[in-house]
Amino acid sequence: MKIHLKAERWLAESLGLEVGGTPFPWQSRLLNELISGRLPGALDLPTGLGKTSVMAIWLVARALGASVPRRMVYVVDRRAVVDQATGVAEHLRAWVAGEAEVQKALGLMDTLPISTLRGQHVDNKAWLADPSMPAIVLGTVDMVGSRLLFSGYGVSSKMRPYHAGLLGVDALVVLDEAHLVRPFELLIGQIATGNDCNGQLLRADAESRANTVPQLRVLSLSATGQHPVVGRTFGLDALDRAHPVVQERLGAAKRLTLCQEVSLKDLPNTLAKNAWKISAEGTKPVRIIVFVNSREHAKTVKLLLDKLRGTVGQTELFVGGRRGFEREEAARRLHSLGYIAGRGVPAEQPIFLIATSAGEVGVDLDAEHAVCDLVAWERMVQRLGRVNRRGWGEATVLVVPAIRDDAITPQQVAAIELLQALPRYRDGSIDASPAALQGLRTQDGSQEVIERASTPAPLHPPLSRALVDAWSMTSLEDHSGRPEVEPWLRGWADEEETPQTTVVWRTHLPVTEDGDGQLFTPIDLELFWDAAGPLLSEQLQTEMPQVRDWLIKRAQAVSSPGVSADGRYPFRGRDALAIVMRNSPTDCHLLRAEDVLNAFKGDLERLLSGATLMVDARLGGLASGLLSTDTSEPALDVTEAGTDELPSPVPFKVTRADSEGLLLPLKGWRTEASLALQRDDGDVSVWLVVRSRVEQMAGSEEGRSGAQRLQLLGEHQKWTEETARRIAQGLDLPAEYTEMLAVAARLHDEGKRAARWQRAFHAPDQGQPPYAKTIGRPDVALLDGYRHEFGSLPYAEAHERVNALAPELRKLCLHLIAAHHGSARPLIRIQGAAEPPSRAAQRAREIALRYAELSAAWGPWGLAWWEALLRAADQQASRRNDEEGDTNG
Repeated sequence: MKIHLKAERWLAESLGLEVGGTPFPWQSRLLNELISGRLPGALDLPTGLGKTSVMAIWLVARALGASVPRRMVYVVDRRAVVDQATGVAEHLRAWVAGEAEVQKALGLMDTLPISTLRGQHVDNKAWLADPSMPAIVLGTVDMVGSRLLFSGYGVSSKMRPYHAGLLGVDALVVLDEAHLVRPFELLIGQIATGNDCNGQLLRADAESRANTVPQLRVLSLSATGQHPVVGRTFGLDALDRAHPVVQERLGAAKRLTLCQEVSLKDLPNTLAKNAWKISAEGTKPVRIIVFVNSREHAKTVKLLLDKLRGTVGQTELFVGGRRGFEREEAARRLHSLGYIAGRGVPAEQPIFLIATSAGEVGVDLDAEHAVCDLVAWERMVQRLGRVNRRGWGEATVLVVPAIRDDAITPQQVAAIELLQALPRYRDGSIDASPAALQGLRTQDGSQEVIERASTPAPLHPPLSRALVDAWSMTSLEDHSGRPEVEPWLRGWADEEETPQTTVVWRTHLPVTEDGDGQLFTPIDLELFWDAAGPLLSEQLQTEMPQVRDWLIKRAQAVSSPGVSADGRYPFRGRDALAIVMRNSPTDCHLLRAEDVLNAFKGDLERLLSGATLMVDARLGGLASGLLSTDTSEPALDVTEAGTDELPSPVPFKVTRADSEGLLLPLKGWRTEASLALQRDDGDVSVWLVVRSRVEQMAGSEEGRSGAQRLQLLGEHQKWTEETARRIAQGLDLPAEYTEMLAVAARLHDEGKRAARWQRAFHAPDQGQPPYAKTIGRPDVALLDGYRHEFGSLPYAEAHERVNALAPELRKLCLHLIAAHHGSARPLIRIQGAAEPPSRAAQRAREIALRYAELSAAWGPWGLAWWEALLRAADQQASRRNDEEGDTNG
């Protein structure tokens, strides 16, 4: 009984309920199921009943000792203006920080790690810091899915196994609005069950190994009632339906009227007039949302409403194709306008929010009334969920079917059939309440109609073990059997779907400033993109043809005679206009104005399709977060945004510095990359410096720059072993595995003893004991390709602690040492090795064969997880040195 009372109290507090408030019955019931070890495969709840509280339920269950994964991975498909899920996670972090008992129960030594792979809250990499600690990761399907398949978008090849290992093991993937991304749901379901399409294992091939590596679990969230991919469906029961608040929300009055069909060209005018009519021509202070399928139609509706209202009320546009930074700005406006659910404050004037599909999911919008066109059924359900969510009044909903070429589509016919099958109010309007929509599912024959009225799930390729093996060989630059992962995440694109391009505006491009300027070297390009790659808050993703035409017009503007003279466009004729990054950080193309203007249209289209275009901020062409061909003002570089009162949330900064400034330490910041911009007589005179916040350095790669303090090799390896043991203890690893991990940690950097490494990293007097960490930029040329991980193996192979391990664990230990910076999957560079070339080549073959054997035994994600444990220990020891290390060793 004591545990039960504690569970209820913690749950209520974690949900932010007022003193004396109680959770919904389903929330308490789900918590009890998790405590009992029963995790459903899907959560089927109507919109407005707090599905995101599953994060709090997981965290409380974890604190109470339930056998649930350590990492909560919350996947939201749409890049919404308001990142509601991140807000929930941040509330949980604050709650844990104020509850010492909860913090102790979770094993946290610091705050609850939260990392967001989208929006303004950029990936701070906190989730990578300690695999033994609970953490919350939030991201889109693309960001999470690509990382899960060893192909992380914007992640360097060396870091991809690290990310994959911590997402594919000991993680609970919660997929919100799962019906929108059925291919991804099926994909993670296969990974969770551990079998590919051919019945081959995706996890460890022995029970003892499978029990050592914690599982990946999946929980799908949807209001459409689809069958789960894994496990059973959890939904409301009789106790829930008797709850007064649930009753209020299920019965929320939404009086829907199906209007006369109109042509597509007349749709904007019809929608605007109907919205104006609901507001009683501007005399009612109400909040109305207007949904329309087309972005261009949304803009037209706004113009028409602005014309109708004059100075009465307000209008707000909420569409896709806008840069994330401006979407975040719009979030604050939506709050102030009262469109976020739970507003409780009556409007003082009529307000019209015009939205495309961007407002259908991922945003907790709540309007009093709605006008919309007729779309696929699952989208209609989402739209209806954005009206009168709390059931505090009676909503008027007008639905206008728009027809193309004087014909209504079969999908529209089926959607109309479903709407007409709903109950009716006495005045003849349709009851579109959540209860009515749920009841529709149980009617005879309704499932067949729902299927016809819904968007067909895209075809998608099957997942095979061979494919996963190919993706997981991340140290291979090219692999003929390694396709792009997008079809496995979203299915095959419709042939009519327009290719997309992502645009980013930056002050500093990865281009040298000598002469005409050239792209950085491949090594420096990878360092730049890994240290300062595009953030989702600064990205604008839209149709490639629009970007193509925009880029051509902007290039014409900056290259027009006389334009440069007025100072608005300080471009020189050969200045870099933009960088196009395609399939990898090194697959880049430099574009000057003349390249854009002289290119064949087809060549430019092929270059931009599916690519990221990083343009010089001076190019401008950005207005209210949308592409604008005639906006000449330089665009805001999001990475430089911020004030003293509201500092930038970006975890890195990019600056220019001379050689003296390069070595100047900056408190709270660590130099991640220092790249040559200009040379004077062969010496670098100007550097491009990328610094990251010290507390957010998890996942940094060694070799870009020096540490904050000198540190002897012995001390660093001792610290790494201590950390590895603590991580192993936190994971409850068996004693023999703990020892294996500790041995790998103790010997992982033995290759740094090489005189070549010590010289290249400017270690002090060579007569002193070897150093593991030095200050300043290393001279990479002196390394001649030498990898210290490769150099560590001869030491490890002969070490008594390694040879005391069981044969299977000895192999794993040697692999972890070879792979602790992302190589050896399966290849590692052997240039600069201290041993004869024939022996080095033989050792490299042994590394590749050992990788193949261990991947087969542990599974792709299991092996990557082991690698992540050592890498996390190494990172923590390095961070400790930067924060408090003794320079005397």
